[in-house]
Amino acid sequence: MDSGEKRLNELGYKQELRREMTLFKTLAISFSTMTLFTGITPLYGSSLQYAGPAPLVWGWVVVAFFTWFVGIAMAEICSSFPTTGSLYFWAAHLAGPVWGPFASWCCAWLETIGLIAGIGTQAYAGSQVLQSIILLCTGTNKGGGYLAPRGVFLAMYVGLTIIWAILNTFALNVIAFIDIISMWWQVIGGFVIVIMLPLVALSTQPASYVFTHFETAPALTGISSKPYAVILAVIVSQYSLYGYDAAAHLTEETKGADKNGPIAILSSIGIITVFGWAYILALTFSIQNFDYLYDSNNETAGVYVPAQIIYDAFHGRYHNSVGAIVLLFVIWGSFFFGGLSITTSAARVVYALSRDKGVPFSSVWRRIHPKRKVPANAVWLCAAICILLGIPILKVNVVFTAITSIATVGWVGGYAVPIFARMVMAEKNFKPGPFYLGRARRPVCLIAFLWICYTCSVFLLPTYYPIKWNTFNYAPIALGVCLTLILVWWIVDARKWFKGPVRNIDNQVEKV
Repeated sequence: MDSGEKRLNELGYKQELRREMTLFKTLAISFSTMTLFTGITPLYGSSLQYAGPAPLVWGWVVVAFFTWFVGIAMAEICSSFPTTGSLYFWAAHLAGPVWGPFASWCCAWLETIGLIAGIGTQAYAGSQVLQSIILLCTGTNKGGGYLAPRGVFLAMYVGLTIIWAILNTFALNVIAFIDIISMWWQVIGGFVIVIMLPLVALSTQPASYVFTHFETAPALTGISSKPYAVILAVIVSQYSLYGYDAAAHLTEETKGADKNGPIAILSSIGIITVFGWAYILALTFSIQNFDYLYDSNNETAGVYVPAQIIYDAFHGRYHNSVGAIVLLFVIWGSFFFGGLSITTSAARVVYALSRDKGVPFSSVWRRIHPKRKVPANAVWLCAAICILLGIPILKVNVVFTAITSIATVGWVGGYAVPIFARMVMAEKNFKPGPFYLGRARRPVCLIAFLWICYTCSVFLLPTYYPIKWNTFNYAPIALGVCLTLILVWWIVDARKWFKGPVRNIDNQVEKV
């Protein structure tokens, strides 16, 4: 018996999903969920505007350093609990019989909210890149090009979400194959962009500007406090460096998951750490005119700073938009693959929670397609909710900020529950897997937990002043309402019947 399946049986679950994923396929899906371009590209312009290039560049290094602590802590837990429910399953077992059900309930819903909102971030940002591609293909903003209005933008958002849902109703091998393409797409595309962009640009910024220049923009952002500006400038890195738990969601479908799950988690972090910093440096070195990037009358209508940087480089050298369109298409492909992978992860979490009767109408969402062995109903539930999140695009300008904040707080906040439980639990109650921290687990978990708390707090802050209806960060209100309803549901009803992960085989869990 496969070591991952053996451990799954010990934990009280029978093998229902096909266990046919290799380490490389799992790594490909995990890497595609993090993605090289999708975190950096949509927030690069706003982060650069807050405090200039130096905080943006060095912020990536700082965030990557602390992200390793989170990844290492999660890799150890994943090695011991290779289950599809991942975070909320971990929370239930690590928190013990008294607090386990409540910890599992909180973690499950945080993770579910974060993942479904994460689909929305990919659909929105992918639509932004597609909007820029169409604009440049039809003549640029200065040449009468077509800038998609709100209704068309929403149609692109919905279209991407539906395509991802359709693809996720096929067997997981199809998704794994697409994600292998995604991995090479991003690695090769990343190399091309990182190397070509500074070479093509007619001029590049000096190293002193990239690594040391600090400049706030209170006239544009309303923020004059330098520490506050730096905090907001680093958000791009905090948003980009998560999602590596996707490997944990696929452990019931991965061969040797108790070993390969942790390897995929840590490998994803390592690859993105290196390539992400190189991408930020390539963009920053290639800036031609800082103020022109945000001009609403420029070629990209001032709506997407990386698109303008790429356009300036290629148009300045070759006097046409072809090169910029090609590179933007590479970036758009990254959003497409990222959204596909996040949909895969979200559906697995909804399926696992439904299997444990933690979602209304659980019997519907936990159904597995008889032939393809995928949770198809859970896929379409996630897609439907994601589409509903995007409807305010028709009227509100800060939809992306809100969805991004909800996704980050929910997704990363879900990491905190099992990590905190692992930190405080008695070591004798933990059965280690092949990846084990030993005495290092408490300091690693403590640093990881504190970093997660800081990250979640940052994404609830106002991002522009003065605060108005069209600049207000709605994430605290949205999250507050959702979490209040979930907590009330627990107090009034769920605590009476929700006991966390529900065993579906009769084997006794091995004593520790």
